[in-house]
Amino acid sequence: MNTLLLKTKLNWRALRCQHQLFKGYYQSLLPLLAMPLSEAPLVAMDLEMTGLNPQQDQILSIGLVPIERGEIPLARAEQKLVQIRGSVGQSATIHGILDNHLVQAVTIEEAMGWFINQTYGRVLVAHHAPLDCRFLQQDLLAIYHQALVLPAIDTLLLERHRLLREHSVIKEGSLRLGACRERYGLPIYTAHSALTDALACGELLLAQMAAMGGAGQLTVADLLRQST
Repeated sequence: MNTLLLKTKLNWRALRCQHQLFKGYYQSLLPLLAMPLSEAPLVAMDLEMTGLNPQQDQILSIGLVPIERGEIPLARAEQKLVQIRGSVGQSATIHGILDNHLVQAVTIEEAMGWFINQTYGRVLVAHHAPLDCRFLQQDLLAIYHQALVLPAIDTLLLERHRLLREHSVIKEGSLRLGACRERYGLPIYTAHSALTDALACGELLLAQMAAMGGAGQLTVADLLRQST
């Protein structure tokens, strides 16, 4: 899947899109495809959810961390807690978010509007991107009555490809975010939140880029291709 094919797909989606916000979202990505990855505006994201099934579980929080010219401006990193229907239940043992934490949380409608605004004109980066994207797409469809495809660089798949090229045995758990970071000598973050994990993902991508041969010539399309 080369730059031209990716551009053709985005143009086709923009052309067929009925919602002007989503049409603009696709169009904002078009000039980024051929940009060097080291110069392109990126945004690392992570979600905390009540479970792993986007058909029945809900988003609890969204963390977004911008990446610009190979640097992470932490002052502009943000996290939103999101109101849900019912209780967080047993999922609190995983993410630590309790029902009383969501009293001042934003609605899912507000969260999705904020997400689109913050990621407009930026390439998404996530660890195991398909899971997060499915949750986001499910809520975006419910709110805007229009499907939105979210192209994303997946640091998990990038690491998997690297290990396979080295003929490494991929052991269970070796592609988890913490395990991937450890191979690059990155520190372990004990606090588990959407914002912390988005930061951890962004740092992992920068380490992966530094380890790639000819990283200065890598384009956004090159990484999106490797992440499909």
